[in-house]
Amino acid sequence: MLGSLLKSEKIVVAMLVMSLVLYGIEYLLYGQAREIGFGFLGNLAFLPIYVLFVTLMIERVLKQRERDALRQKLNMVIGVFFSEVGTPLLRDGFGFVQDCGGLAERLMVSGLWKDPDFTAALDFLKGHEVSINSRHGNLSALRSFLVARRQFMLGLLENPNLLEHDDFTELLWAVFHLLEELEARRDFSSLPETDLDHLSGDIKRAYMHLLHQWVIYMRHLKNDYPYLFSLAVRTNPLNPSARVEVG
Repeated sequence: MLGSLLKSEKIVVAMLVMSLVLYGIEYLLYGQAREIGFGFLGNLAFLPIYVLFVTLMIERVLKQRERDALRQKLNMVIGVFFSEVGTPLLRDGFGFVQDCGGLAERLMVSGLWKDPDFTAALDFLKGHEVSINSRHGNLSALRSFLVARRQFMLGLLENPNLLEHDDFTELLWAVFHLLEELEARRDFSSLPETDLDHLSGDIKRAYMHLLHQWVIYMRHLKNDYPYLFSLAVRTNPLNPSARVEVG
């Protein structure tokens, strides 16, 4: 710290000496002290404006770089989440969806999709009432899957970068709540209808958050990582006929 201050002071002194030397050379060559003084005061008057302009521009550039770096870190975290949890959960949770064919048709992402297609898919999710029925899927398998990934998701919540992404944090909390609801029940075969309806609501909350974030993540891959997008399209968890093989 002290070394950095001393180094900065040396630079300041060197710059001042250089300026005085240049002014001295100008005076020796032309001998016009009045013009030199006038030019000095003019430059000095402009200096605060110059410093303000440069400071604002640099601050703006640095903030933009910081936002871009944060966005990249968030997308990396979200990508890991979908690899470990999100994509399998989308596929397994699809069995609880009623009218799953209609939902799959609207989210049949392909390599031809552009930004308007992703926007239309998000608008569809916002305006469409997806029907979820906890009786149509395997609750025990869903519970086992989420329990096995509890520590992984807890690690994501400890990531400070996620504090800047409210929607993704909401997704994690919805999944954790579903995990707690499922884990609190020992036997799913004897649950009353009202409790099954309650679980349907919990699954729906988590699944809708998941679908929304998945579409946003797919758009990110399309725009920034085409090779990852190609694999994601070929392994679309909402497409029963998806095949990873190219061709």
